[in-house]
Amino acid sequence: MNRRHRRVRIFATSVVTVIAIATGIVSAQSVQAAPDAGALGAQWTATHDGPRAYPNVHIDWDVPITMSDGTVLKGNVYRPADAGGRPIDEQTPTIVNLTPYTKLISNVLDSAMTFPILADALTEVFKTFDLSAYGLGGFTEITKALPAGTLRAFGVDRKLVQSGYTQVVVDVRGTGFSQGIWQVFGEREQQDGVEVVDWAATQPWSNGRVGMNGISYSAINQLQTAQRHPAALQAIFPIVPGSDLLRDIAATGAGVGFGFLPVWLIGVNGTKLLPDVLSMIAGAFDWKWLADRVRDPMTFFNYLIAALTVPSIDAIPPELETLIRDDSPIRTSWLGHPEQVTIPTFVYGGWHDIFTYSSPRVYNAVNVPQGQKKLVMGDVYHLTSGSGNGLPGGPPRLDVLQRAWFDKWLKGIDNGIDSIANVTMWQQSGGWTESPSFPRPNMDYRRMYLNATASATANSLHDGSLTATPGDPARVTVAPGLATLCSRDSATGTAGITAALDLCAKDSRVSELNAITFTSAPVAEPTQVSGPINLHLNTVLDATDGYWSATVNDVAPDGRSTVWTSGQLTASLRKVNEQKAVRSANGDYTDPYPILTLDTRQAIVPGEPTIVDIGLAATDGVLQPGHRLRIDIYAMNFPRGIPLRPLLNESGLKPQHVQLDPDEPSWVNIPVEGNPGW
Repeated sequence: MNRRHRRVRIFATSVVTVIAIATGIVSAQSVQAAPDAGALGAQWTATHDGPRAYPNVHIDWDVPITMSDGTVLKGNVYRPADAGGRPIDEQTPTIVNLTPYTKLISNVLDSAMTFPILADALTEVFKTFDLSAYGLGGFTEITKALPAGTLRAFGVDRKLVQSGYTQVVVDVRGTGFSQGIWQVFGEREQQDGVEVVDWAATQPWSNGRVGMNGISYSAINQLQTAQRHPAALQAIFPIVPGSDLLRDIAATGAGVGFGFLPVWLIGVNGTKLLPDVLSMIAGAFDWKWLADRVRDPMTFFNYLIAALTVPSIDAIPPELETLIRDDSPIRTSWLGHPEQVTIPTFVYGGWHDIFTYSSPRVYNAVNVPQGQKKLVMGDVYHLTSGSGNGLPGGPPRLDVLQRAWFDKWLKGIDNGIDSIANVTMWQQSGGWTESPSFPRPNMDYRRMYLNATASATANSLHDGSLTATPGDPARVTVAPGLATLCSRDSATGTAGITAALDLCAKDSRVSELNAITFTSAPVAEPTQVSGPINLHLNTVLDATDGYWSATVNDVAPDGRSTVWTSGQLTASLRKVNEQKAVRSANGDYTDPYPILTLDTRQAIVPGEPTIVDIGLAATDGVLQPGHRLRIDIYAMNFPRGIPLRPLLNESGLKPQHVQLDPDEPSWVNIPVEGNPGW
């Protein structure tokens, strides 16, 4: 073991030991019913956890990979090795992972997961670890990522390597030890993905068949690479991928992702400044790397600062203007084209992930036969990805599914993974289920009208009803506030950090104190809801702009209000791209797809009615008998999103109104199956 690996392992061991001591005293039962792929799933798990074909892993550190523009990326190459640690002579399939978080992080996690006995013991502890009784169920879900195989799927999986694969973990251009300027998914960075795949396929240890793996950023660049069709790329396994990045997180509904973007940018920009100390000691330091870091030490912060501080539209600087022009290079590079992906693709997403909008859309768009694409949707946030996998009744672990997927499509092993259900998903308020498609078949979109009549179920600014027909005329008002700090949207927007508190993430009654709510009658029988949802509002503002946020909730008989999905929109940026918008058979929007550019901004006349369509991310849930459907409406959604500063200034943070007019009604267009008795 060389000095670098030894130091990383010592650090990782210390971290794991502290966690084990802190958590080992807590134990509880956490079981959920779900399809688990039956005997096939058990077979895949046994294969992955069973005897290894090769006893060791050989690592080539910081291998230079030169791009066509001369920029040198650095990658660690993990190869199967014999008992003496020597890499094998046989050529193997290769798995590529492109990360902006420095491959040092992948190595730390790899070292932690391979520490004898302790990692396995900690995995067993976290299977039953539960702090729900103390109101910290969300923290429990974060710990479930370990037994779910998430950490192995994040970067390096030694079990995968020892089964006859080579893994290559590469620092994205401008991050880690790679040269260049970080482009944040720019066109040149996307071309790097193709060139790294081509490089991997032609190395002497490769058999020419390449797959890609990774989470979040490393899932997005899998799709971006696959849509460019490098010949060697045969299969991908993206976990929580985004595809429409502006609408996913950068500016959802034209609201800046304040809960996620600053922390994320600090993390990537901070780690990219960590130097390769060993190269310094060896006298081989990369001075071009240093020059690139000096040239651009804090990538993208100029955009963020401008979005939050520029006082008026006239003062918007050119760099920010590129984000609010539909044809700018950055906007076009952030819009993926999953319909151009033509290789086997396994998508894992979460109902409360920052990329929930994209994950099901990616699955549906990928252009391959059904057996060559799969979708798993968990009840997770970004940081809790995989939670529930590998537990009794849940789908197999992510590392197990990844291995089975690559065995099928890179090695040609007939292991049956192409025959499992097309879609496996956590049905909210229910449990794990399977479906031939998403949305589920036989969904019937229908309008439920916002009605001022009290439902007598909510403690909100106005407790209204959802009914099959419009009610009497009325105007209800909501003012901007900070109650959404304690909300499920806050948890989504912070990648799951604030989900640690069940009080906020699992019950909306705190945030509803500053919302207007509309609640249906209780359903008479189980009623499934599956698909994207649109909220059509007749609004009145007292200023020239405003900001709307809405959630769809399941309300239990005891009053608990649980968010299933949400959406948000800056009022003046409501213009819909009709070419990309989706409507249901009844003619109403299901995904209105706003354009979100200043060029298409539509004026707001204070005091006059304005129609706003707010798309809510696709969801899947079941209302149990006695439960109700609720729509919450807010005039702010901090920290999930806040308007661009010029538009926020125009709003004046004034109260906002929903005009309930039977001649121009407000409604939610919702997909249901069953007979709710509404």
